[in-house]
Amino acid sequence: MSEKSIALLQELIKKSISSGADAADAIWAQNNSLSVTCRFGKLDEIQRSDESIIGLRVFDGHRQAIVSSSDSSPEIFQNLVDQALEMARSVPEDEYIGLATSDQLTSRLSNIDSCDPNDVSTDQLIEAARECEDSALSVKGVTNSEGGQANWGRSKTAIVASNGFKKTFENTGGSYSVSVIAGELSSGMQTDYDYTLAVYSEDLKNPSTLGTNAAQRAIKKLGARKIKSGKFPVVFEPRVARGLVGHFISAINGNLVAKKTTFLNDCLEKNIFNKDVNINEDPHKPRGLRSKPCDSEGIENKSRRLIDSGKLTTWLLDLRSARKLGLPPTGHAARSISSPPHPAATNVFLCNGSVTPQDLINEIKQGLYVTETFGHGVNMVTGDYSRGVSGFWIEKGEITFPVNEITIAGNLKEIFMGLTAANDLEKAYGIDSPTILIETMSIAGS
Repeated sequence: MSEKSIALLQELIKKSISSGADAADAIWAQNNSLSVTCRFGKLDEIQRSDESIIGLRVFDGHRQAIVSSSDSSPEIFQNLVDQALEMARSVPEDEYIGLATSDQLTSRLSNIDSCDPNDVSTDQLIEAARECEDSALSVKGVTNSEGGQANWGRSKTAIVASNGFKKTFENTGGSYSVSVIAGELSSGMQTDYDYTLAVYSEDLKNPSTLGTNAAQRAIKKLGARKIKSGKFPVVFEPRVARGLVGHFISAINGNLVAKKTTFLNDCLEKNIFNKDVNINEDPHKPRGLRSKPCDSEGIENKSRRLIDSGKLTTWLLDLRSARKLGLPPTGHAARSISSPPHPAATNVFLCNGSVTPQDLINEIKQGLYVTETFGHGVNMVTGDYSRGVSGFWIEKGEITFPVNEITIAGNLKEIFMGLTAANDLEKAYGIDSPTILIETMSIAGS
């Protein structure tokens, strides 16, 4: 695959330059995936996708355009080039676009172990999906199922640019998931789920464990009630705490910084968390879900501390946003076949604190333990945060009864500064967090 795909893209780049492009890059990708869903022990759905696609980006001065095609045969190359150049010559100029210079390209590519040599068969996926659901349905109190699902995929990608950058890589990945319903319509029903993701199939969690966990989570939510409004401490379990880490990552995206549309715009090298908080990024984590040997523009990426003792140390920059801000690129470019590069993080995790989750809860006289969030009420310009949530009420250091129909609100600057991390971090989802406590948030209940 490597030599053939590189030669294919090099020919496309050669045609682009000879046709008048000042520079060009091209991507070829082959994706194969299989997904199965089982419901009540029967195969409900099976989907298979096998696609090959090629994308070309050309530069005409300070203009660029991208075209793509599912036909990657050399016979269509000239048509792709002509279309791209015609488009490029009709769009506005952008002084910040362009490929990396030769001295910016990295020669060091880390081994990220991103490809499982073994494939997963259809029968194995069906068995895993059934096991997920069967284990959930065997738990007393579960009354219905939305099914168990299992997926497996493999992708091969090659990138070539006229500046000399070329790279090929292969990725695998799979998942198991299950969602079930507990209770009866007459007395109240609740739903919950569990899932696992991994690069290697052997790293996926046990399907039976997922099903049992999903069932128990749904059952624990039965009898949920509203609570009074007020300002209280709020604890986020890891599954929802990851969302707050995601909001932080979005806020330091170089595109938003360049446009001054992030609430952290003036916060570089300033404390935005308390001094006990650290957030790390590891792009070379072996078998990491978001690992990359370098970024999509050929720039070196590296492990770094995004938050160091509460202080913001960097923006996430691709070449364009770096040029716009007058800063060096940070190796955070990502891209797809049909879109230009943009800044994106790799594996990010909020580091463990020094206390257990129970230690956090023990100190709370009255508060909220959040297990699920709803909606997208986050304003990245102002930092205002408002989400529907469900979970459990905390009373005198104990998790007591389930609660729902609640909204929590605050501002992310205040939320970040009032955050305390527990010590139960599990690096399993690419963006990860331990249990966290927010000192105080507004809760709207009854």
